[in-house]
Amino acid sequence: MKIILVRHGQAEDETRPDSARQLTDFGQQQAAQTAEYVATHYQPDYFLVSPYDRAQQTLAAFQSRLPKVPAAVQENITPSDDARKALIDIADIEAECLVVVCHMSIVANIAGLLTGDYPESFSLAEARVFEMEFVMSGMAKEIDRFVPDQPY
Repeated sequence: MKIILVRHGQAEDETRPDSARQLTDFGQQQAAQTAEYVATHYQPDYFLVSPYDRAQQTLAAFQSRLPKVPAAVQENITPSDDARKALIDIADIEAECLVVVCHMSIVANIAGLLTGDYPESFSLAEARVFEMEFVMSGMAKEIDRFVPDQPY
């Protein structure tokens, strides 16, 4: 099984509540680049996404390329949620190639739990691919990563 963890693209400044922040035009471009990479190299069969707007907008780039892949919102993958609890829920998903779109720092913490390594920060709209027999802490190996254009 593969889990592809994706951080959302660049979001606007915090002029709205965190959950309502939107992707910038550049963030939309980043999401499109990452979605294109994933769609070209992998065959996702399920999408899981945070309820926050910027993650939903990032997922929309994936859905435009892979419109038949089912998606669900997972409430506990927002920036301040507990990665261990989130991973328990992720483990319940029946999928061979699961794409999870969420946020820093939970995305880094989930990645760290999967591999048993110290959490490493994700770039905007970065995707990391993990392979494992089953979802459990320390059981995954990172096999690929993609980083789209970044703001400088």
